[in-house]
Amino acid sequence: MSVSAPSLTDHVADIAAGAHVTAARWLKGTLALALADGGVLLARDGATETVPAHPDSGILVAAGDGTRLVSGGDDGRVVATDADGRSTELARAKNGGWIDALALHGDGSVAFASGRTVVARDAKGREKTFTAPTTARGLAFAPKGYRLAVAHYNGVSLWYPNLETPPEFIEWKGSHLDVTWSPDGRFVVSTMQENALHGWRLQPDRGHMRMSGYPAKVRSLSWSADGKWLATSGAEAAIVWPFDSKEGPTGKAPRECGVRPARVSQVAFHPKAPVLAIGYEDGCVLLVRFSDASELLVRPAVRGSAVSALAWDANGARLAFGCADGRAGLLTLPA
Repeated sequence: MSVSAPSLTDHVADIAAGAHVTAARWLKGTLALALADGGVLLARDGATETVPAHPDSGILVAAGDGTRLVSGGDDGRVVATDADGRSTELARAKNGGWIDALALHGDGSVAFASGRTVVARDAKGREKTFTAPTTARGLAFAPKGYRLAVAHYNGVSLWYPNLETPPEFIEWKGSHLDVTWSPDGRFVVSTMQENALHGWRLQPDRGHMRMSGYPAKVRSLSWSADGKWLATSGAEAAIVWPFDSKEGPTGKAPRECGVRPARVSQVAFHPKAPVLAIGYEDGCVLLVRFSDASELLVRPAVRGSAVSALAWDANGARLAFGCADGRAGLLTLPA
């Protein structure tokens, strides 16, 4: 990035999170940061408070639905925290294990995994359980219907919790870590231990899509607002794959955005505009506009302050970032 490139750093307010930021989510106008020390920091109108959602524990995974942050810890508990600072235990792993993965559905349902056990808890509190073939590493609800993708060794299981039929298994050898559905429900994509992505075309042919060549594991994924692009971390640029045709990225090269001498650790597409927020392992945060690849600096590199979380608010007017050293910030875009 050119040293003369435009900067938004004057529009960033610093936030002292105090611990590694596991995830960032917006609860309408309130920013919620899930912290590795078990707390949930709530920031609103320049003031902050930290809620001890997991006392004497750590938050391993978290998800949000706009009204609550749901967190899972090494205490085996699934806890919902709202914008007013109320924390409620939703569930507890029956085997006493850690909560390895979480997913939220738009209707209020929650899914969580501990070891091989996957639990889907609907909005009325009714639970259904599925035992994965191996440890469940990633969960994602389909954009339509009550269906859950479960990533594990050698593939992904697609499970309808309310049906008695066994889950559909879509196979690809290797260890699958995280999983996501495309916004239109036509594709399922997983990240892998082997520094690659693998995708399946659910319609019309159950075809495979291999997306490889990464120098590191892909641990952050983000779909564009129109569902035509999938941005990923794991390289010294955000690697953005095209999904604007029925074949997905098969036979197509990805775009590279925000090339820098540091690996990308987090990506987050703007909820309305073709703009991508990129966080790096060296602490830098950039905005990249798709139309002309122009860049805006949000945060310069800060030694030892790798970006571990990014989140836009629903209107795309504010971008929050959190870092591994307990620092965080909030960008408010100028009108």
